[in-house]
Amino acid sequence: MDTESLKLFVLAAQKLNISAAGKTLGMAPAVASARIAKLEKTVGADLLRRSTRKVALSMEGEEFLPYAKEILAQENAAYAALGKENSAPGGTLRFAASSTFAQLYIIPILPEFMERYPDISLDLKLSDSKFDLIEGSFDLSLRNGALPDSSLKGRKLADDPRIVCAAPSYLEKHGIPQSPDELTQHKLISFNSDSPRELVGKNGSTALFAPKASTCHLVVDDGLSQKLATVAGIGISVNSYWSVYPEIQSGSLVRILPDYEADIQTALWLVYPKSNVLTAKVRVFIDFLVEKIGSAPIWLS
Repeated sequence: MDTESLKLFVLAAQKLNISAAGKTLGMAPAVASARIAKLEKTVGADLLRRSTRKVALSMEGEEFLPYAKEILAQENAAYAALGKENSAPGGTLRFAASSTFAQLYIIPILPEFMERYPDISLDLKLSDSKFDLIEGSFDLSLRNGALPDSSLKGRKLADDPRIVCAAPSYLEKHGIPQSPDELTQHKLISFNSDSPRELVGKNGSTALFAPKASTCHLVVDDGLSQKLATVAGIGISVNSYWSVYPEIQSGSLVRILPDYEADIQTALWLVYPKSNVLTAKVRVFIDFLVEKIGSAPIWLS
């Protein structure tokens, strides 16, 4: 199979423009269209839907795209094994991460990464909602939690302890809970209708942070909104330490039940599909994030 045509197809799928993809590869529009048509004939399916105004991936194109990327990654790996890998990593890297974490800690350090690797373009999907890494055709993703999915490989970036927080204004009005059992008497903020979270004490005791309809005044699906609602005094919430560290330091949030942490097994992971070859662009981005964020957590600096 012609890998140049595969490169053209992958670019066209990203840009949704065959001519623009061809221009990137130094092809005239007519040549690019002809190569896509030849590729479609080879695979026996229409990969792109064309109209006079736009291009879109067909259902078959969506299914074929991850395999096209895999073939190109394998080609790069084969050249690398022979010492012929490009000296400067390049190409488009599709990266997905929590919008809250990315806004706080990834976006501010991107200028340095892009200066180091000017041939790498980043396509970011930033959302606190869950998504499928493989179906989304992402090269890399940042996840917080355990990795039960056997189809993924990962590298730990940092620990992700969760703590119970409230605003001073809330505590002045409602009092400070002295034990987890007292949380049932307070107004709680829940993240995306989470199942009950286990609170583990330093002495090994356990309890649950379990918002119920009668006590849960707010349900959110965005980490930043949850933090802002907590700062506003709406209620008590469980947050990642990296998320609320600045507010804890400034005093706009107070850690309550300091002898307890939630979800103590969680961590921040950089993950990618097992089937993917770890290409140069992905490898250098992982190394950069570990260097800047993981070695000494950036929120403690």
